[in-house]
Amino acid sequence: MRRRDFIAGFAGAAMWPLAARAQQAERVHRIGVLTAGGLNTPITQAAFREELAKLGWVEGRSLRIDFRASDPGRLATDAEELVNLRPEVIFAFTGAAARAAQLRTQTIPIVFVGGGDPAENNLVGGIARPTSNVTGFANNFASLGGKWVELLKQAAPRLTRVASVFDPEFALGGAAPIRDVIGTAAAQLAITTISMPVRNLDEIARAINAFAAEPNGGLLMTGAQSDENIKAILGLALQHRLPTMFGAGKLVAEGLLMSNGPDLSDMARRASSYVDRILRGAKPSDLPVQYPTKFPLVINLKTAKAIGLEIPPTVLALADEVVE
Repeated sequence: MRRRDFIAGFAGAAMWPLAARAQQAERVHRIGVLTAGGLNTPITQAAFREELAKLGWVEGRSLRIDFRASDPGRLATDAEELVNLRPEVIFAFTGAAARAAQLRTQTIPIVFVGGGDPAENNLVGGIARPTSNVTGFANNFASLGGKWVELLKQAAPRLTRVASVFDPEFALGGAAPIRDVIGTAAAQLAITTISMPVRNLDEIARAINAFAAEPNGGLLMTGAQSDENIKAILGLALQHRLPTMFGAGKLVAEGLLMSNGPDLSDMARRASSYVDRILRGAKPSDLPVQYPTKFPLVINLKTAKAIGLEIPPTVLALADEVVE
């Protein structure tokens, strides 16, 4: 063998482990994304993907993401399809999505954002050390419902009635704890409450039109809804001059009067770090459930004007952001 060929062969053999490691490094990992409800879904997905990119995951090279955005009628089917793709981890946006995925797999790790308080709905089995295949970032506590009633009453002093609007198909565990808290807080302020479960546009129209037939009402949105339902609820609220309150700040730009809740985009970014750690070998039990610590108050003065409401200066002084 010529010396030049020997050296080339030796160099090639020496480079093989490096090539093997490079090939292994370029392995394509697969994750699934399941969303239920239209609360900021595109914004949240964008934040999630951007943060994954910052963590070194390149879609199409080191990462493949399968998306399923569901309305209530397709949630079970989409969850089944996603689980059958055998992703290494599922990112679930809203508690309903997390529950739908969990019902179909107890082995694939699930990282959720939203879903109320997992201590109340038994989604994770443990907060500091989850005992199921689920962990994530809770978006609120049931106690937040009491704050919503108080803020809405301060903004609209004539308020004597509130309806808790939710889609039962998306309400994990029926979302009963937050409505119980709302009822208790409302009673202390001499406000009567009703539960308003609505699944589609017809039910929304009938329920809100009937509720608006009497004066001094307001709407509290207490659960995820589809984009179509959100637009219908906010449109009817404007039509009937009903003040509205929810915990999704981005909806203020869509006509919601007031929002008091965490930044879901920020929570999605934080959730991407959990997905990253699971892809690198961590287990859900290694990742404690996290809760938000900030609940910014956002007020839409344009909506207030449209419904004939003048927000008191004392309430404006509490706002973290005012949309004019």
